[in-house]
Amino acid sequence: MGAIRKINKVKLIVGMIAGKSSLFKKAAKNLEKLYGPIDFASNLLPFEKTSYYEKEMGQDLKRQFIAFRKLILPDKLILIKRYTNELEFKLSQSRKNRAINLDPGYLDYGKLMLATTKDHQHRLYLGKGIFGEVTLRYTNGSFTTWEWTYPDYATPEYITIFNQIRKIYQQQVKTGVKV
Repeated sequence: MGAIRKINKVKLIVGMIAGKSSLFKKAAKNLEKLYGPIDFASNLLPFEKTSYYEKEMGQDLKRQFIAFRKLILPDKLILIKRYTNELEFKLSQSRKNRAINLDPGYLDYGKLMLATTKDHQHRLYLGKGIFGEVTLRYTNGSFTTWEWTYPDYATPEYITIFNQIRKIYQQQVKTGVKV
């Protein structure tokens, strides 16, 4: 029998998709109120690998990733996903459909985990209506894909972003920065 060990904290990230750049700023500001300062923000990237959100959110969508300085316990992802769903609604109240999509997850040494409300064969139920998916794994010095990895997450540009965030996380853990 294995001994139960202390769980290491992980790096909270949120992927955001929207058509208006002002929504990224509003979402980030709301998220900072709960999860603390952002220590990484990607440029706005074209969201072109799928048309999945176009009917609901329009065309010419952009994506941005943010990461937070304060590390979290992995089980907090359930509540964070539930909050981001509420925030999507709040930021989209003047519209019939969502104006922004918020995908929280976390990164640690070995993986990028995303939270979702949708079940599938490769997802595990975390609780309170939320599932978890290991979207990328870290091996041989970089994040790599699985057969189910979303096409945009498989691009070299996204992989570079996650490798950068991992370096920030690694430095935080190494220096023992209390956050």
